[in-house]
Amino acid sequence: MNILDQDIMYLPGVGPNRKKMLSKELGIETYGDLLEYYPYKHVDRSRVYTVHELTGDMPFVQVVGHILSFETFPMGPRKERVVAHFTDGTGIMDLVWFNGGKFAARTYKIGQEYLVFGRPSVFNNRIQVQHPEIDEWKEDTPASESAPEGNLPPSATLHLPLRLQPYYNTTEKMKKAGLTSRTVERLTKTLMEKLPPLPETLPDFMISRLHLVSRDEAFRTIHYPQSAKDLERARLRLKFEELFYVQLNIIRYASDQRRKYRGYVFTHVGATFNDFYHNHLPFPLTEAQKRVMREIRADVGSGRQMNRLLQGDVGSGKTLVALMSMLIALDNGYQACIMAPTEILAEQHLKTIMDFLQGMDIRVALLTGIVKGRRRQEILDGLLDGTVQILVGTHAVIEDTVQFARLGLVVVDEQHRFGVKQRAKLWNKSQNPPHVLVMTATPIPRTLAMTLYGDLDVSVIDELPPGRKPVMTQHVYDRSLPSLYDSIRRQIHQGRQVYFVFPLIEESEKTDLKNLEDGFEALRLVFPEFRLSKVHGKMKPAEKEAEMQKFVSGETQILVATTVIEVGVNVPNASVMVIFEAQRFGLSQLHQLRGRVGRGADQSYCILVTNMKLSNETRKRIDIMCETNDGFRIAEADLKLRGPGDLEGTQQSGMAFDLKIADIARDGQLVQMARDEARQIIEDDPLCTSERYAILWRRLKELKKSLDNWGAIS
Repeated sequence: MNILDQDIMYLPGVGPNRKKMLSKELGIETYGDLLEYYPYKHVDRSRVYTVHELTGDMPFVQVVGHILSFETFPMGPRKERVVAHFTDGTGIMDLVWFNGGKFAARTYKIGQEYLVFGRPSVFNNRIQVQHPEIDEWKEDTPASESAPEGNLPPSATLHLPLRLQPYYNTTEKMKKAGLTSRTVERLTKTLMEKLPPLPETLPDFMISRLHLVSRDEAFRTIHYPQSAKDLERARLRLKFEELFYVQLNIIRYASDQRRKYRGYVFTHVGATFNDFYHNHLPFPLTEAQKRVMREIRADVGSGRQMNRLLQGDVGSGKTLVALMSMLIALDNGYQACIMAPTEILAEQHLKTIMDFLQGMDIRVALLTGIVKGRRRQEILDGLLDGTVQILVGTHAVIEDTVQFARLGLVVVDEQHRFGVKQRAKLWNKSQNPPHVLVMTATPIPRTLAMTLYGDLDVSVIDELPPGRKPVMTQHVYDRSLPSLYDSIRRQIHQGRQVYFVFPLIEESEKTDLKNLEDGFEALRLVFPEFRLSKVHGKMKPAEKEAEMQKFVSGETQILVATTVIEVGVNVPNASVMVIFEAQRFGLSQLHQLRGRVGRGADQSYCILVTNMKLSNETRKRIDIMCETNDGFRIAEADLKLRGPGDLEGTQQSGMAFDLKIADIARDGQLVQMARDEARQIIEDDPLCTSERYAILWRRLKELKKSLDNWGAIS
């Protein structure tokens, strides 16, 4: 048995109770899990200060001295503050405990020399350190060896075991149970002492060519580095390896798929496509749309299954490109299908497609959960005999009763809302897997796309059709609401409609739901002359649908909603989007919401309402939104500010972001380097049988379980 697979319970210092806590709070169950629980920072312990030097704005410091006395101050029922007065001969500072003070008073002896470590602050004109780390001062190592910059008296000797001390994230529950960062550090040190040299997981030629340190050195150094340079080299090795195996898994999968499945060959562009292009195209294609069509045309004529991701901002013309791709399928004797995540979005796609195809003899059908009885049976029969040429639908499309005569192309809209297994059911409805075009209006930064959608070719529509006016975005403080309401009133009197969005980040947040209800009532009082609709995730689908339709038809002028309107609502007459508590939303989410307006010919506005108290990071987010409508710039900024796991859509995608050390936002060059290496290896050894790469295939097999989350889209 590999020692890294050993149960963490058997590590000295753990036992069953701590194992339970480590497993529940941090997911640490084996020696390997602990080894890969990396420090979030390292603090320099090579410098020793005097009390006289300390100021309240310094980072972590350490001082050597002794305790003069203890004092206890009551802080209400069964609470007290314990203070130790501490000196090193140059001044006096206070060591303060709000919890565990009695333990400290029992443990630390007056007059005994200690090394005190912590962050200094000032209280009542005296330096204090709250909840310090305290070690006994051992006189067995000359100060000049361990603390060359120290300010100790000439006669002092000091044992400093660490130069850079690791710090580990721990939870409140762990701290209460005595499992602090220091405890995790000690457990890690025990593990290091038990571990034999770790076997290598990358081939020697790769380590040498990329100038990487060994795996064993990297793991030992990441926890206990001797210098900042050593730490950086260890991080580089571990980050690269993590990203490399993710990319190798994705590219290997994509290669297997391409080898295994031959796609239908669409040999020609025929009468249906040409009739539409020359006689029914509502406006000239943008250069970006033409470029994407050429890429799709090459894919579907190549003899291999197309797996293409189509990215483009709201309103960039993705649906038109998808429709033209479906018409090529029809020209070659195949059916096409477009699957959307909600009934509202499916119905909008149907309307858009029907409007585009007006006057053409093409049978398009809608299949959702509410299509029942005879009407449903007619559609199912039409799919089986091939008379239904284009199907628009929701999850209902993947039911076993839905069978096609010749399904040649599938378009999946907002794909992150569908699970891999759901999509696979759709592919299985065809003798060969159909060509796949995945559309998203959520711009995805390149480094993230390489990891999330690594097995898909990526096309980008980065132009808006002519005549579309960019939405004007403004930041307004909540104290200015009266003047904002006056402006909105004027817009509605001019015949426009308005969205008011309240945050509901989790559907279980009762306070947010109350905010929405209270907000709705408040807006009814503010705008008594107008009709309002209300939509949130707690409503029954039919009820929600009815309220949405009132707004779509113009029966109501104001829609008060949560983020359920983020995707798929198309009301060209709506020209104002007001987002309350905008500071609670991520950039990508704000951008998606903003995309609900600006769909008509009129100038549209997005108003971000916040209170005055904003953090620097929040101000950056709001400023970026006001500066640009470029979804890709916004997505890059969001990735850097929030991290990949928080990006809208990635959590639902079935791809868990369980990278332990690499950071897709900040390690873009490493992602590219890992991808290039992985691609070269798959090109050299597509069947994964070469002895030259045997170490990689063995390791990939070991990692298979954790890498399954990074599986394929197709």
